[in-house]
Amino acid sequence: MAVCEMKFISIIGLMSEIDDVIRICGNSKSFQPDNVFSFYSNTEKFSHVLEENPYSESLKILKDTVIASGQTLDLVDVENFYIDNNQISEYIDNLSEKLGKLVEKKKVLKGKLDKYIKEKKQLEHFFGLNKRLDEIMSCEYIKARFGRLPRESHYKLSLYEDEKEVLFFPCTKDDMYYWGIYFAPIDILDEVDRIFSSLYFESVEITYVNGTAEENVKRLKIIEEEVKKEIGKIDAKIAEFWKHQKGQCMRLYSKLEELIVYHEVKRYAARYNYSFILVGWIPADKEIEICQKLDSINSVEYSTEKGKDMLKHSPPIKLKNRRFFRPFEFFVETYGLPNYNEVDPTIFVSLTYIVLFGIMFADLGQGLVLSIVGYLMWKIKKMKLGRALISCGISSAFFGTIFGSVFGFEDALDGFYKNVFGLNEKPVSVMASNTTNVIIYSAVGIGVFLLIVAMMINVYSLVRRKKFGEAIFSQNGVCGLVLYSSSVLMLLDLMLFKYGFANSLYIALLIVTPIFFILFSEIFIKMFDGNSDWKPKSWGDYIAQSIFEMFEVVLSYVTNTMSFLRVGAFVLVHAGMMMVVFTIAEMFGPIGYVITLIAGNIFVLCLEALLAGIQVLRLEFYELFSRFFQGTGKAFSPVVSRKADI
Repeated sequence: MAVCEMKFISIIGLMSEIDDVIRICGNSKSFQPDNVFSFYSNTEKFSHVLEENPYSESLKILKDTVIASGQTLDLVDVENFYIDNNQISEYIDNLSEKLGKLVEKKKVLKGKLDKYIKEKKQLEHFFGLNKRLDEIMSCEYIKARFGRLPRESHYKLSLYEDEKEVLFFPCTKDDMYYWGIYFAPIDILDEVDRIFSSLYFESVEITYVNGTAEENVKRLKIIEEEVKKEIGKIDAKIAEFWKHQKGQCMRLYSKLEELIVYHEVKRYAARYNYSFILVGWIPADKEIEICQKLDSINSVEYSTEKGKDMLKHSPPIKLKNRRFFRPFEFFVETYGLPNYNEVDPTIFVSLTYIVLFGIMFADLGQGLVLSIVGYLMWKIKKMKLGRALISCGISSAFFGTIFGSVFGFEDALDGFYKNVFGLNEKPVSVMASNTTNVIIYSAVGIGVFLLIVAMMINVYSLVRRKKFGEAIFSQNGVCGLVLYSSSVLMLLDLMLFKYGFANSLYIALLIVTPIFFILFSEIFIKMFDGNSDWKPKSWGDYIAQSIFEMFEVVLSYVTNTMSFLRVGAFVLVHAGMMMVVFTIAEMFGPIGYVITLIAGNIFVLCLEALLAGIQVLRLEFYELFSRFFQGTGKAFSPVVSRKADI
């Protein structure tokens, strides 16, 4: 249960050295800046370091130029790549000039190509005229309008049959329009235009009119191919140029991204006369490395303090767990990170999640399949959930072996038990009637055990945070632990053991006394922690409120414990669902039987894996985390170059 130890670092130096300091901190990938003004009480002579980022415009020009050329940019390692501002400006000017000219030339040609393609498509709508378009357009006393008319409007032309001036000649048609020409004498052109406008006629401008529509399309195809060849030549020049400049361009791009990110760190710093002050957080294991590099700058002084001595400033959290437990950090982060001096629940979550999931989804065959699916999710899609499913699937296979279930076949491992362990039957027969109660009671027992462990973790966590009063008197502290454990033991004695140790002294010391302390826990906690203001304003109101809260406490013990019944229920549900699958399969012939079994196993695997995963997570978050985990920590976010946004 490890939260990486953090160190607070305060750096002071000359303003002329601030860029070098930020570069050292940034290159370490282990420095998270913080606001200086929140760490010093007297900041009257401090001022913000407000400087316009000098690298933003250069980066924009570089990205726009490269993207316009059809190339892509990726971040590369530039830790040992150094370049000054003059070299940056010179390179980008040269790049934008040479590559920009090619891009601009290609852009012009693309515009022409789009124009030719559009013109060609328009002309294709007027095939079949068998007349030269220039002859049609050159009529002196009659004017022609090329365009399209909606189908419903074409039907309305019959209303103008008596008006000989309204003549429309369709050429082609599609699902929505008739494409064609209408003619009108020049002296009534305006009136005819108004009629066709009312029919929603959309005119089309024809540029190439020297010949028939078919002849013009042929000419445009030839021109189009010539333009494409020109574009191809430019693309070849761009590719050749990029081949020689790609490496340097990537390095420069990465350096600019880095410089922009590092420059943004200045907004956290403060100026004091000719000096600067920069503060932040670093992992303790990186302290020596960073400090040694800062020592190389003569004007710089620094000091470090342990994170546990700076708790009021909420040190950032970086989880540090062994490889096996690391996948389950995902679940912890989903709920919230622990505070700096709080227990990291990752190991607890890992172990309990794996075991509970395995019990609820106990099947040797399906468990192994789930592990394979999880492995593929992680390797192919890099999904964090996939890594967790690997161990969960193995747990399912393990408990499936104990329960004797292989893809729903409950007797598949009988030979294994007999030959290896000398057993006549499997250890746990889920479908046996006398096993049901055992499974249910065992599920409740697991819940009792985990709740007790959760309260013990809470006591340990509170002691670490020096909240001794709460560790003793709270409902999840020592008093709550004693009350819950004693109540469970008393119920077991009354129902099963019949030892009779739950006498009046037992009840007075281990039941009534903890209830009394929990009932007045707020007062006892304040008194224990030395708070003089421990008396309630109204004893009557306080007692009434405490009694209702005590009912809620007792109810939470009961409901949290009963919630673990779902663990046993899912064991029975799995066996029941597979029984249904086999019942349906037996209704078909041999081929249908196999197909039904395969489909049924896939369905049960997907459904139960989802439900079991959700239910175990619910138990973790609501029944267990609520006992010992606050999850209000803030993540450690060191300064690193951001990814390319293209």
